[in-house]
Amino acid sequence: MEIFLQQIINGLVQGSVYALVALGYTMVYGILGLINFAHGEVVMMGAMISLSALTALIGIGLSPLLALPLSLMLAMAGCMALGYGIERIAYRPLRHAPRLAPLITAIGVSIVLQNLAMMIWGRDYHSFPQLFANRAHQIFGAIISDIQLIIVIAALCIMAGLMLLVHRTRLGRAMRAIAENQHAAQLMGVDVNRVISITFMIGSALAAVAGLMVSANYGLAHYYMGFLLGLKAFTAAVLGGIGNLRGAMLGGLLLGLIESLGAGYIGDITGGFMGSQYQDVFAFLVLIAVLVFRPAGLLGERLAERA
Repeated sequence: MEIFLQQIINGLVQGSVYALVALGYTMVYGILGLINFAHGEVVMMGAMISLSALTALIGIGLSPLLALPLSLMLAMAGCMALGYGIERIAYRPLRHAPRLAPLITAIGVSIVLQNLAMMIWGRDYHSFPQLFANRAHQIFGAIISDIQLIIVIAALCIMAGLMLLVHRTRLGRAMRAIAENQHAAQLMGVDVNRVISITFMIGSALAAVAGLMVSANYGLAHYYMGFLLGLKAFTAAVLGGIGNLRGAMLGGLLLGLIESLGAGYIGDITGGFMGSQYQDVFAFLVLIAVLVFRPAGLLGERLAERA
């Protein structure tokens, strides 16, 4: 039972990050029908920017409690600018092109961002500074740290805030209108280009938060960290039903739990020797199974809510 609870906690922490990144995929797909495969690299840029800002702010004597939110705001601002630039330069000219063109462009943007990060920060792993005592708490024998607790709570609050934004604000109504019928929304006075740019910026801000969470949880950041994370978040979006916000949240949490439980029990059976090696396999087995048996995902694709 202790192993089961521990893997549930680990899965919820990992799934919370997947859900935040998957929301960026599903928001863009809901409006444009585009899979932004560069989104994982935006997460990586958010992690690297926040880590660099955090190190610099602490270096000038700022307290960790003040340096952490400031570095996160800087990372969010940087990623929002990056998201706007990607949409404006790479995707907007191809909005009416065949679907293959923006897909290839997305892969190209991903490679460009990886190499840009490598040129700026190098190939080495960068350590996340120890800001406060990361205490461990026991829950029925399972252990959860302060950082993991903060990640889960913050992710749930952000996801709830995004749902309120999409369903209770004028911007959210514009997003849903464009998702349902872009031309009709434009005829009704919706500034389509502005709303699409804002959607990319919101998704990129979520990516920055996810990047900081990942680097804080594992204590490391690297120029290549966004590639596999982006693929897994895409799997989570497909699992829940890409284009559906609730589906992205559900898919992220489920994928985290599936990975954690599968790797944990395989590791337990083999004495801890093989579990981590098979963790990534579960994500792609889930992707294959969903594409074969339920391509629309668990919650389907509800066009009226795509945002």
